[in-house]
Amino acid sequence: MKPCQNCQAAIDEYKLDKQLEPLRELTVDDFNVCVDCATIVADACVECGGAVYVPRDETDTPDYCPACRSDHIAQTGQDPGWTIDVRSA
Repeated sequence: MKPCQNCQAAIDEYKLDKQLEPLRELTVDDFNVCVDCATIVADACVECGGAVYVPRDETDTPDYCPACRSDHIAQTGQDPGWTIDVRSA
């Protein structure tokens, strides 16, 4: 078991896999945090309407889920970041 990069607790892969279910195509192997440090917000992605992951120390909820952000980078070659820049929108 790997330690959580945030709190150093052992990562319970079963619990984290269950919590990550709303995030498409992601598994425990994509995260280095434990279930207590991973916050999942359902229905928050502006692209697909899916869930997003919010790191514990962050206060802003991302606008893009990791899969949609990755898709955007693959299609356009540009990284939209985690949140929509309202100044350029």
